[in-house]
Amino acid sequence: MKVKRMSQSRVMQLFAKLAEAYPEAHCALQHTTPFELLIATMLSAQCTDARVNLVTATLFQKYRMPEDFAVLSPQTLQEDIKQLGLFRSKSENIVATSRMLLEQFQGQIPQTLEALIQLPGVGRKTANVVLSNAFAIPALAVDTHVRRVANRLGLADSPNPEVVEQQICARIPSSMWSQAHHWLIFHGRQVCTARKPACSICPVSEFCKFYQTKTSAILTG
Repeated sequence: MKVKRMSQSRVMQLFAKLAEAYPEAHCALQHTTPFELLIATMLSAQCTDARVNLVTATLFQKYRMPEDFAVLSPQTLQEDIKQLGLFRSKSENIVATSRMLLEQFQGQIPQTLEALIQLPGVGRKTANVVLSNAFAIPALAVDTHVRRVANRLGLADSPNPEVVEQQICARIPSSMWSQAHHWLIFHGRQVCTARKPACSICPVSEFCKFYQTKTSAILTG
């Protein structure tokens, strides 16, 4: 779990560069309530936020509250979200989560990680997205973009999302966790892509372990 550490000042310089590069970084899932954010985040597994937004634009006109989803059968909901991957399991989890919210949480979205991950289909990443964006509670959600970028930069050294979360959070103040999540996601989508990272235009290449290794290999190869 040990990471080859940058100094604290270098870590802060790195995030300052990301903040400058992505001042617009924010949650891209469209929502108006914590419940809508929870559902949108559940739907976003293995889907782009843009595609989820297309589906929820119609979905949230039909169903807005836990009460609306709780009375549905999973098969009915499947018809509304079948454009998304894993729509069958997502339908089952959303209906079950809505019923559990009514039965155990008075229809309210819980505001602790421990309570959120009790909900069917809600893992640590989804819970942290909700805590951070719906309730402004410091949390850092680790998706595939955050995991990839953090490992390349040297902020983390693990394929395990929870370990990556722990490693990043240990290196920056809690007040930065939520925004750091957005900066890393935007960087992963726009520059540090999975297959062909655009290292030549990267605003943080000077800090990047991946870039330094790649450059070294070119020079010695």
